[in-house]
Amino acid sequence: MKINVVVTIIVIIGVLLRIIPHMPNFAPVAAVALFSGVYFSKKMAIALPVILLFVSDIFIGFYEPKLMISVYASFILCGLLGLWLKNHKKWQMILGCSICSSFVFFILTNFTVFAFTPWYPKTIFGFTQCYLMALPFFRNTLLGDLFYTGIFFGAYELADILIKKYFKLAVAPSYAKSHNNYRKI
Repeated sequence: MKINVVVTIIVIIGVLLRIIPHMPNFAPVAAVALFSGVYFSKKMAIALPVILLFVSDIFIGFYEPKLMISVYASFILCGLLGLWLKNHKKWQMILGCSICSSFVFFILTNFTVFAFTPWYPKTIFGFTQCYLMALPFFRNTLLGDLFYTGIFFGAYELADILIKKYFKLAVAPSYAKSHNNYRKI
């Protein structure tokens, strides 16, 4: 029951942050995918970013199917990266996976733009031009991924610390008395 509430809140936050005006590509989807991989099941790590994208695309609008597939696939890969991160959860690894997520999105989606749109000539020059033109978007992607990953993971860890502290203060003394595990001063 609790997991459904958390998942629903994450989807709502993710959808809202994706549909309200923001810098291009400064969105929480990769952070949600990484977070889901670390704290939820494998199924949820894959499903949550897809659900977030689909619901927000209902409001934003759907676009060329091949581009949509590459966008969705990039975030599924981020969710899988989060599953790996589950067993390597240190702040350095979280930072590295956030950066890696930005590169996965950048490389996969821009290759799709190059390969399946008429926007760039199908030459090495066109390939290079496609990626060069995408660099300002990559900056926003990287900043957004780092920002939202920090928010999601930081908020979760802070809440965990506060809950443990509160739980220890509220429950531990009564538990100790009932089990005679305390010393008299």
